[in-house]
Amino acid sequence: MAGCCPPSRSGPATGSEQQVTRGSGDLDGMVVLPGGVFRMGTEDPDGFPDDAEGPIREVRVASFAIDPHAVSNARFAEFVDDTGFVTEAERFGWTYVFAKFLPGHLRKESPRPEQTPWWCGVSGASWRHPEGPGSDLDGRWDHPVVHVSWHDAAAYCKWAGKRLPTEVEWEYAARGGLDQARYPWGDELTPGGEHRCNIWQGRFPVRNTAEDGHVGTAPVDSFEPNGFGLHNVSGNVWEWCADRFSDGSDNRAMRGGSYLCHDSYCNRYRVAARTSNTPDSSSGNLGFRCAADA
Repeated sequence: MAGCCPPSRSGPATGSEQQVTRGSGDLDGMVVLPGGVFRMGTEDPDGFPDDAEGPIREVRVASFAIDPHAVSNARFAEFVDDTGFVTEAERFGWTYVFAKFLPGHLRKESPRPEQTPWWCGVSGASWRHPEGPGSDLDGRWDHPVVHVSWHDAAAYCKWAGKRLPTEVEWEYAARGGLDQARYPWGDELTPGGEHRCNIWQGRFPVRNTAEDGHVGTAPVDSFEPNGFGLHNVSGNVWEWCADRFSDGSDNRAMRGGSYLCHDSYCNRYRVAARTSNTPDSSSGNLGFRCAADA
């Protein structure tokens, strides 16, 4: 897995699943799509064959609803306040944070995966404290919630009366009505020099010039939406999907890339790109949006 993708958690299980009451499933504010047939996947020469991005195939999708943007910190806080839910990162006591976001002492004392040393396993980091002890959500309530596992995301969706989107639904919605375009807005990454998503500029992982206006997460409604009205389906944060990544695997699929993706290392901000992680994993660039039957 490319190093800008969230590392997988390894450690003992955190215990039994927390019980959450199912909500009413109100579709207010969601984008309702009629469904239909579209060409899913890609045979892009710059893609990752091992991720099973292809082949291109025609897929039929039923009508469904999907959030126009990822779940924000403010919305997740409402869920936690209502249910007392404790995320897996909080139960484990740590989660992965990008090293450059940390103060020196945390960067020095936090363990790092050998293959991706720009990630640190930070004790006390969580959705409430994205960069560990001493950090908070001031100025970021409209940013996507991060440090949430697949289990956490599924619990939120249940409380909201919704569900996670399938990969078919996610890609159909992310394409915004375009056939086989590389990005949600077309085939050119920065048409007319305009940045359309929050990804890494510069040299990963050493220097981010932040030409798109953001170093870490951006507000959930940043940048122009795609043709279906969805924001940030490329970049900003990876988004959990309902599906297992492959037959026989417990890993769950993730889509969209994040603010750490860079063409030189991981161009998985392409609309057909995909990757996965264990359902208990979490990091500072991994969030989700909700879907629902319609």
